[in-house]
Amino acid sequence: MDDVISRPPVHALLTDGTTVCIRPVRPGDHDRLEGLYEEMSPENLRMRFFAVSRRSARMAADRACAPARPGYRALLAEAQGRVIGLAEYDTGGGKDPAEISVAVADGRHHRGVGTLLVEHLVSAARADGVTTFTADALSENREVLRLFTDLGLHVTRRLEGTEVRCTIALDQDEAYLSAVEARGRAADVASLLPLLRPEAVAVAGAGRRPGSVGRAVLHHIRAGGYAGRLFAVNPHATAILGVPSHPSIGSLPRTPDLVVIAAPAPAVPALAEESGKAGVRALVVVSAGLDHTQAQALLTACRTYGMRLVGPNCLGISNTEPGLRLDATFAAGHPAPGSAGVAVQSGGVGIALLDGLSRLGIGVSTFASLGDKYDVSGNDMLQWWESDGRTDLALLHLESFGNPRAFSRTARRVTRRMPVLTVDAGRTDAGRRAAASHTAAAAGRTMTRQALFIQAGITATRSVGELLATAALFHAQPLPAGSRVAIVTNAGGAGVPAADACAEAGLAVPEFTPALVDGLLAVLPPGASAGNPVDTTAAVSEDALSACVDRLIEYPGTDAVLVVLVPTAVAEATGDDPVRALTREAGRRARPLVLVRPAQDVTAGLLPAAGGGTVPSYADPQAAAQALAHAARRAAWLRRPAGTVPATDADTERARGIVAAFLAGRPDGGWLDPRTCGDLLACYAVPQLPWAWAGTEDEAVRAAERLRGADGRVVMKAHWPGLVHKSEQRAVHLDLRGEEQVRAAHQDLASRFPGLMTGVVVQPLAERGTELFAGVVQDGVFGPLVLFGVGGTATEVLADHAARLAPLTDHDVHDLITAPRCAPLLFGAGGGAPVDLEELEQVLLRLSRMAEDLPQLAEADLDPVLATPGRVTVLDARIRLVPRGPQDPYLRRLR
Repeated sequence: MDDVISRPPVHALLTDGTTVCIRPVRPGDHDRLEGLYEEMSPENLRMRFFAVSRRSARMAADRACAPARPGYRALLAEAQGRVIGLAEYDTGGGKDPAEISVAVADGRHHRGVGTLLVEHLVSAARADGVTTFTADALSENREVLRLFTDLGLHVTRRLEGTEVRCTIALDQDEAYLSAVEARGRAADVASLLPLLRPEAVAVAGAGRRPGSVGRAVLHHIRAGGYAGRLFAVNPHATAILGVPSHPSIGSLPRTPDLVVIAAPAPAVPALAEESGKAGVRALVVVSAGLDHTQAQALLTACRTYGMRLVGPNCLGISNTEPGLRLDATFAAGHPAPGSAGVAVQSGGVGIALLDGLSRLGIGVSTFASLGDKYDVSGNDMLQWWESDGRTDLALLHLESFGNPRAFSRTARRVTRRMPVLTVDAGRTDAGRRAAASHTAAAAGRTMTRQALFIQAGITATRSVGELLATAALFHAQPLPAGSRVAIVTNAGGAGVPAADACAEAGLAVPEFTPALVDGLLAVLPPGASAGNPVDTTAAVSEDALSACVDRLIEYPGTDAVLVVLVPTAVAEATGDDPVRALTREAGRRARPLVLVRPAQDVTAGLLPAAGGGTVPSYADPQAAAQALAHAARRAAWLRRPAGTVPATDADTERARGIVAAFLAGRPDGGWLDPRTCGDLLACYAVPQLPWAWAGTEDEAVRAAERLRGADGRVVMKAHWPGLVHKSEQRAVHLDLRGEEQVRAAHQDLASRFPGLMTGVVVQPLAERGTELFAGVVQDGVFGPLVLFGVGGTATEVLADHAARLAPLTDHDVHDLITAPRCAPLLFGAGGGAPVDLEELEQVLLRLSRMAEDLPQLAEADLDPVLATPGRVTVLDARIRLVPRGPQDPYLRRLR
């Protein structure tokens, strides 16, 4: 409990977008808490204490500020130094249930203060092991009753005279997470309004001489046609570029919603403080080079005064919304208005995306260069785009994720409504290979990030060019129903690289039926061939090409059509335009059509089509094929319903006791010994091969006698603290028969590892089967990651692994098993019988549950896991624990 009370304050958003600080009550808060109650109206005091008594204020403050005691927690909400709310619970010294009470300052109701406090109190209670809240309220106190009902938790009510007794179960299920998410989304969007739809903007740091960043930003805002009030802040000028200038933010004729700061780094904290005191609600800091002290002062000012912050070290923001037209950047040109939302950390990447989207004709709805990302993040922008009514395509280029698990939930929801594309930068991962276990060695940050993208339905491309090429297809064409592509070309040789590109991208180029072949040949000129690819010959007319493509698009065995057109003298002589043939009826085609023109001068473009549509055109078949592959994967992801986390049996209380006992003796953490490891896995019903611990040679002989199988063979493994890779240390003896071999094996291990070996593990020799590995790594940023792949001595040699972030859904665990290259072996490829797939899924789900329950679980390495048609068994396991408190990744708080 002390860990919860000692946690630092956090800041979070209320429903109106303002910021409050949530923190534990301290003894020095007594007078301010007493003031909270003394300032309440008699009616609110009656609702809180069931009677009007000014003595209640002092008694309530005394209780909240008393010395820490078991079973009691109190959290307060404060805004700009004033206490505006208090929530507390008390178990009376026991464990369950806890009595809860909430108080909100007069004038602060209907802003979500009480709800936010209760959410944080629920999180603290769960960490303390509390499972149930109870609360008494007057039956006429509809506000507090509605607060409890709307939490998203299971609430039961019982009327007792004039009072209502509420019982609240604290289970963190999907209903509660969705309710928290909905409240957070509404607050987040409200907080971004002053930033992205400001009615007045000031630029601080705009110089009188050309060349300064601030002057460039001011010019961009003015030249872009911003519809609101615009000011400059410069003590040495009365006007800059025709914009009225004032000596300070406090002297402006009206308080701006947004201040863009482009001053030198040392001046940034003071300008932020001045903005906050003036009532400004948002800052964009393009200034770079802030040191730690300056950065902390900037963020403190933003949190103290409730300002949202973009930057520092950023390009700025833009919103092309009609009637606003805000372009507060120093890019070379203005973004074209459109429907793509863009968020980047790199200004250079941002300029490339703005230029590319403008060239494609897609345009931009909102752009944010997040820079060093002290506050506003990609998660904030996703929620803005989800609700702005203008964005239908989201493009992200982020180098880090502030809260990846919250980002994942947001992205899973948003990607159901619009494509979310990103660049998976830094795909190679040479680091972390010296990690202590196979699981940790495999779990690079790249694999973790890719798991996030896959599970959230995010389209991850390899470059900015591929991102734009894919965005062009998503913007212009319907999604394919599958991955089958028909290829058409007016030059036979061009079809071969196109087919290769499709195959390399994971698309299928199927053979056509005889009936389709005959139908195609009937509309094509003599000499054409109607295989796949289709060679129309250079003599194809516009009508013939259009008829051919239409037949292929209508053919049920095709999901998309890729047309490769090269310039020919024949087309020039006849006046036929093959491109015109493809664009004149694009609007009515139900399946995607993409065009490859090797002679075009840009990687990707959009060709206007009849009816107002467009056809994506690419300079090479690889770009077209990759875009189609991304579209096919997105379509498959959308077809699949959202997964659910299957229930698994677990003795969580016993498991937490094992962890606590181990860390009590090893405060710095470490690897569990075999017996403790086995006990912990047994809490989650992870199937293990029978084994016995032997501290001496005689004990090993007796263990072998008990455990030997029908053929009498056993295995002996040495153990000492810190030993992880037994095979590499040659600390394993296999295929031991009889007492003599068992004794000889023990003597060999004892002689080779004197002073190290603390004992041996004896097991029966396992039957033949497929050796796999499964594991978990707790990533400090992304949370627990579950890995699966080839096991045994080939684990790191073949590097055939897949990973998904916990908690695993039913879809995730199926994907995890089918993703590695070894997956066909599990399903009976090569004439073998399929392994017990259901039990294999259960092992992975139990690992996921264990990682969710135990934040102290740094890594768990089950290798090998033996899979056979009849069962799945863990032959060897290693688990490392570290001291780590529980964390709630879904708790509403700012970065």
